Amino acid sequence: MDYNFYIFFSTLLAIFFTTTILAVFFRAYKSKSDEKSTNLPPGSFGWPIIGETFAFLYDDHEKFVGERMKKYSSKIFKTKILGEPTVVLCGTAGHKFVASNEDKLFAAWRPHSMQRLFRSSYQKAASTVIPRISEMHVSRAPGFLRAEALVGYVGQMDAMVLDHLKMYWDGKQVVEAHRLSQLLVLTLATKFFMGLEDHGRIDKLVDLMDTMMLALHTMPVNIPGTVFYRAMKATQAAREIFQSFIKEKRAAMASTGNKVHDVLSYMISTPDPGTGKFMPDNEIADKIMGNVAASFNSPAMTTTFIVKFLAQRPDIYEKVRLEQLEILKSKKSGEPLNWEDMQKMKYSWNVALEAMRIIPPLQGTFREAAKDFTYQGYTIPKGWKVYWTVSTTNMNTEYFAAPEEFDPTRYEKTSLPPYTNIPFGSGPRICPGKDYARLQILSFMHHLVIRFKWELVNPNCKITGGMNPFPVDGLKVHLQAQPLPA
Repeated sequence: MDYNFYIFFSTLLAIFFTTTILAVFFRAYKSKSDEKSTNLPPGSFGWPIIGETFAFLYDDHEKFVGERMKKYSSKIFKTKILGEPTVVLCGTAGHKFVASNEDKLFAAWRPHSMQRLFRSSYQKAASTVIPRISEMHVSRAPGFLRAEALVGYVGQMDAMVLDHLKMYWDGKQVVEAHRLSQLLVLTLATKFFMGLEDHGRIDKLVDLMDTMMLALHTMPVNIPGTVFYRAMKATQAAREIFQSFIKEKRAAMASTGNKVHDVLSYMISTPDPGTGKFMPDNEIADKIMGNVAASFNSPAMTTTFIVKFLAQRPDIYEKVRLEQLEILKSKKSGEPLNWEDMQKMKYSWNVALEAMRIIPPLQGTFREAAKDFTYQGYTIPKGWKVYWTVSTTNMNTEYFAAPEEFDPTRYEKTSLPPYTNIPFGSGPRICPGKDYARLQILSFMHHLVIRFKWELVNPNCKITGGMNPFPVDGLKVHLQAQPLPA
């Protein structure tokens, strides 16, 4: 190497590293100065740049939040997560404050990793804040997920759940409950949201979506060997499947007069209210992929953990089975479940609520402060991220007696205060698919307990911590077929 070039290159490196170090110390100094001039919440930003990201992502979530509530405040504390100054609002008061001020003080915000996964390269590196009109475009209009529309889904959903159990569970000695739960919820989602019924493509999407879900909340480091790198590769492969099907859908709609039957056909035939223009296929693929992903991870986790808890508590399993057998007895042979049947499954739904309380499928969500505001006497600056999490209430003895105990009857014994167990969120941004999720969970429980009894292969199966808990070994179960009632 030429000596002069070596000196030049070495000097550039020295300047780069010196500038980086100075920038880090300057930001740390400026942050300290800002803290002194502004009445910020108590807490710590942790390490320069990375803050407390690793503890937030990989430690037990309840432990991460609980320790800081004890150390700083049971109402609010500050931290730094995913490169962003963040305040955590705790308890029912925090939940209520966020829900009551969604359109006044907060904007929806997604971590940079999530934005990069669900945004094609054709799009500009836009703000990670999501405009309200775009957020509502697909999820809330024209009513595909509202009760009046869901009434018509029940019969089809019932038949698809039964077909799934016959195909993947019947005759098997051991199954992996997590993988099959993912397959079921994605089969239902692609059918009802897109009209896709191709089992080959759905099988591929399950594996791709599973890889993507691991990187929803992580550092977006896109280099080989990282979780995010693998997720980006999976996202591109999934996007190609979605784009291919969108082309097929367009052609089918053109031949049938553009009839709107599902969310995808609505997106194809309706302009984006934010721009007034029809969306290109790659943008539709991004949005439909985001919607399918939202209906994939949490319902699959909830279904998996219901299987886990019913295996561990045979007494509760028997009560669920008794409730479902009573519903079955009231129906003619082969008659599918209907909306009224779902309303009768009160104890079964309490089991699902309890499963989501003890192991929340999603620990919390982020917002961005749209303006400076004051909470609990502290100032939260505009642009800071605001995080609310179910872990500040779910295991609180003030609301739940013996919170570590799995007890579905707690919902019958007393009326819980608002904002205590809110697995679907609350306020204007409550999960629009909560009623849809309820139908698929209850349909699955109905047929599962009638057809099978089961035991865990590994009773000590490890559940990961962090934002999206899942069973490390897939939750394998030994199946025992139950005699079907005559």
